[in-house]
Amino acid sequence: MPTVTLVGSFNVDHVWRCDQLPAPGATIAGRYDTGPGGKGFNQAIASARAGADTRFVCALGQDAGGQLARGLAADNGVTLMAQASTEPTGTAGIYVDAMGRNTIVIGAGANAELSIDFVEAQREAITGSRALLVQLESPLDSVLAALRAAREHGVPTLLNPAPANAATTPELLSLADVLTPNETEFAALLARHVGERVAPEDVAALDGQRLHALCREVLPRGTVVITLGATGVFISHAEEQLRGDIKPFYRHAAESVTAIDTTGAGDAFNGALAASLANAPESAFAEHVRFANRYAALSTERAGAALAMPMRADVQARFSD
Repeated sequence: MPTVTLVGSFNVDHVWRCDQLPAPGATIAGRYDTGPGGKGFNQAIASARAGADTRFVCALGQDAGGQLARGLAADNGVTLMAQASTEPTGTAGIYVDAMGRNTIVIGAGANAELSIDFVEAQREAITGSRALLVQLESPLDSVLAALRAAREHGVPTLLNPAPANAATTPELLSLADVLTPNETEFAALLARHVGERVAPEDVAALDGQRLHALCREVLPRGTVVITLGATGVFISHAEEQLRGDIKPFYRHAAESVTAIDTTGAGDAFNGALAASLANAPESAFAEHVRFANRYAALSTERAGAALAMPMRADVQARFSD
């Protein structure tokens, strides 16, 4: 089976569902739940459930959170490659309002301990993959080590530059074959690397030619995929590599679903995109985007993050074409 390797974070999510997101100084009523999350783990579960043999490189504490990660990875067919840490397993506080919007606070814990040496020790897994997917809830130098190893061996690399306030460097971007920001993350990349100020809420409304030009400034070589929530997805390719597509840039509309929780939707998209690319590398990129878009849309009809990820069969049943 085609293999996807991820390097990333695991968190224990603490979720409060409220009628509205809390304002400073406010005390509001909510319903509490807890479960697994972390961008890396969410994407790993999505990749596995979307049909790829998935390996997950991470750091875990020797606590109940670490035990939860190990058990869920085994239950979902994810091969866990975990560095043992004396720090507590990562945590996240998540508030979700009645419209499905969320605000998240992260406590890195063990995630911040993932070392370059440990990542290097997983080089065989990385270089033997059909795709490498990384995010930025782990130390930047460790993420770079994984990307360099993949690039040296011709393994396609996907970089989800999240969260938006995470440090990024020109080298980091240059090692990405596919860059997958949402509108907030794309606006942050523009400000940091291009010197262009665009409000996140204005990204989706930009003219296609203008948005394509900005993507080319952020990532001169490679493909940029901007996830735009209810507006859909914008895809921008470098002119010399269209990845089987006809056009250098285009939009893909959002699927019609009844969203109850958007937490983890971006992670669902990324994990499904990596799995689709690994499963059918010869297919046009637009086909991979269509699958990932549908997978992410379906994930919003369930509450939660990692455990809300649908199975590949669910997507096929819902979207029969």
